[in-house]
Amino acid sequence: MRIACVLDVDYEDSEFKQPYDAFKEQGHQVTIVGLQSGKELKGKQGKVTTKAETGIDQARPEQFDALFIPGGYSPDHLRADRRMVTFTKAFFDAGKPVFAICHGPQLLITARVFKGPKMTAWKTIQDDLQLVGANVVDQEVVVDKNLVTSRQPSDIPAFIRESLKLLEKVPVGSR
Repeated sequence: MRIACVLDVDYEDSEFKQPYDAFKEQGHQVTIVGLQSGKELKGKQGKVTTKAETGIDQARPEQFDALFIPGGYSPDHLRADRRMVTFTKAFFDAGKPVFAICHGPQLLITARVFKGPKMTAWKTIQDDLQLVGANVVDQEVVVDKNLVTSRQPSDIPAFIRESLKLLEKVPVGSR
């Protein structure tokens, strides 16, 4: 599967790196889509640095089978860019898997993709999700159709497990 990972500076290091590595270990192709191709992206803890492999101007949702949104401050930066919001919304419109952890759902809020999904997020984002119509629960991982969400770094193992399970369920013809 081809997974787009939308990312900007100040992401939560572990929420990017651990799922990214797990997806790659299972044979999935993960492409880091940033605001600018080649831009250096440093995590907020300073433990992980990566680069945007492609810029949002070059990325097309139809090139990917799933979307991964790590937490930290990155989603808030990304949702200020209309191109990232449109890119994100396209995955929902196409019914493709979306994986969002911690502050990741901030980008989903701005994309206005909610029609009552059951989900979770970082505690300060949970109220925002309720205000836009999400059915919010406070648990380590929530799967609702093609959406997988988790709250925080301690939830990463469950987030990875359920994201990989969902990827296995995607029909071969749509890959």
